[in-house]
Amino acid sequence: MPSSRTGRPPVQRAVRARRPAAPRPPRDNPVRRLHGRVQRAWDRPLTAYYVILGGSLLITVLGLVMVYSASQIKALQLSLPGSYFFRKQFLAATIGGVLMFAAARMPVKLHRALAYPILAGSVFLMILVQVPGIGVAINGNQNWISLGGSFQIQPSEFGKLALVLWGADLIARKEDKRLLTQWKHMLVPLVPVTFMLLGLIMLGGDMGTAIILTAILFGLLWLAGAPTRLFVGVLSVAAFIGLVLIKTSPNRMARFQCIGATEPGTGGSTCWQAVHGIYALASGGVFGSGLGASVEKWGQLPEPHNDFIFAVTGEELGLAGTLSVLALFAALGYAGIRVAGRTEDPFVRYAAGGVTTWITAQAVINIGAVLGLLPIAGVPLPLFSYGGSALLPTMFAIGLLIAFARDEPGARAALSLRQPRFGRKRGVGGPVSDRSPRRWNTMRRRASAARTSGER
Repeated sequence: MPSSRTGRPPVQRAVRARRPAAPRPPRDNPVRRLHGRVQRAWDRPLTAYYVILGGSLLITVLGLVMVYSASQIKALQLSLPGSYFFRKQFLAATIGGVLMFAAARMPVKLHRALAYPILAGSVFLMILVQVPGIGVAINGNQNWISLGGSFQIQPSEFGKLALVLWGADLIARKEDKRLLTQWKHMLVPLVPVTFMLLGLIMLGGDMGTAIILTAILFGLLWLAGAPTRLFVGVLSVAAFIGLVLIKTSPNRMARFQCIGATEPGTGGSTCWQAVHGIYALASGGVFGSGLGASVEKWGQLPEPHNDFIFAVTGEELGLAGTLSVLALFAALGYAGIRVAGRTEDPFVRYAAGGVTTWITAQAVINIGAVLGLLPIAGVPLPLFSYGGSALLPTMFAIGLLIAFARDEPGARAALSLRQPRFGRKRGVGGPVSDRSPRRWNTMRRRASAARTSGER
């Protein structure tokens, strides 16, 4: 071995192994980051509570604005003040707000106790509708009771709320007794009572409300876990009955023929309303012509403040306004599904699912008719269209959803931590000078104060 100058053997240098290159950090995807934030925000315990409360109030307030804008010309044509329909709707919204607040504060046991009285009252009123001299016919349908003056009530609208509460209580009690595994207990007496309500409604000729009750029935059966063959059997019977009722009525057949129509025909044609609703939506553009600037409401579009208020909304607020309404209904429906899916109480699950099915199905049928995709069923847009008889039970049903959302375990714990935002925290005994100093009672401060010394 050759020696170095110092006489010592040379030191062999160790071959350094190449270190693997450090992986590059993944690029920050803004879409993924936004999805994560939305997911975390949606998983918070009070999200459903705020979405239901805020979404329903926004829909109601926007509906009041549009009722005032769409009904002025109609009121003047009837020699009434321009704000006539708006004042009646505002009164109904005020009463409905009280009902919603009361329903939101009621315990679940009281909701279940109200199921049978509401059902009995609805059946009694629907029978009174058919009594000569008591029932009032409007647009060919005898489904109204006059309360004196210009105030009328439609009992079939309260039948929706009655079916939701009574059906949810019935199925929940049978689930507690483990009777839903037998098909006769799943169908009886739910289906016969529903058919009785449908018969009373169809005596007055209200096909639209009958469709909504049928949707609620199917929603309850689906939530109860009805077998496919049983579900299909009930659906087949309901479809057959509906087909017979449609075939035997020239007016209903004419409405089906107006799906996708492009020619309005004469002024008395059934397609006149459907086609002019499309005209209103088409002339709105992206941002609309402005509040109060609708042209179709000047006698061209029948029922501009009721069944076809969505068309006037599209004309005055444009695509932005209609998409906002659709987004609010979608958020309300999704929040209702979340409440029904996260609860452990069977009654809450069925009632929340029934209310969500009711509001969602009615909104789809109304908007689908305005868009020309479905026949005109004569059902109002929930919380939005004019009509106190439809608004009152709907707002009470929204109060049910709010109460159920407040009753979730995580939401209950979060609400228990809430205190007035401003004020002094009360001390326990001692003079005023010995009490703790003023604190701003925010949830973040209380959460940090509740942590132990070992937590970070």
